[in-house]
Amino acid sequence: MIISFIRHGKTKGNLEKRYIGRTDEPLSQIGRKELMKMQYPECDIVISSKMKRCIETAEIIYPKSKVVIVNGLEECDFGDFEGMNYLELSGNSDYQKWIDSGGILPFPNGENIDDFKKRCIESFEKAVTEYCDYKSITFVVHGGTIMSVLEKYAVPKRNYYNFQVKNGHGFLTVFDGEKIEILENI
Repeated sequence: MIISFIRHGKTKGNLEKRYIGRTDEPLSQIGRKELMKMQYPECDIVISSKMKRCIETAEIIYPKSKVVIVNGLEECDFGDFEGMNYLELSGNSDYQKWIDSGGILPFPNGENIDDFKKRCIESFEKAVTEYCDYKSITFVVHGGTIMSVLEKYAVPKRNYYNFQVKNGHGFLTVFDGEKIEILENI
């Protein structure tokens, strides 16, 4: 099965380098314009996170396709860091501890990274099982969602943070039910 993973376009929070997880921001005008300039792989079905930024991205990229919303593909809940950027968090001892941990500590009053990854992987697996009759699927989701799925399934194996992707970009892959082979960057 051919699977494309595309990170949503830029939001105001992305432009300001904010931690935007559970905040349901729409795309910015810059984000919309950038998406319209890009070329994306064709697909048989589009699956999206329920967040506005993903749905809007899917509708811009695939205007003739029905967008299927799958719960559980949402970005991580950044807790106390939500809506803030690194400058605003400078001097925050919890933020420094999180940075020093390599990003593996739970977010204060937010989601534990392992729980987040598990949620994303389970939702991905459920979607792939439900829509397995399609030859090509595009997931329009969040950076963390993409990183979670690829950390588990991509070969060769790499660290979660090695799969970071810019807004509006992603990966074209082949999934055989056990592993994901990345064919090209989008």
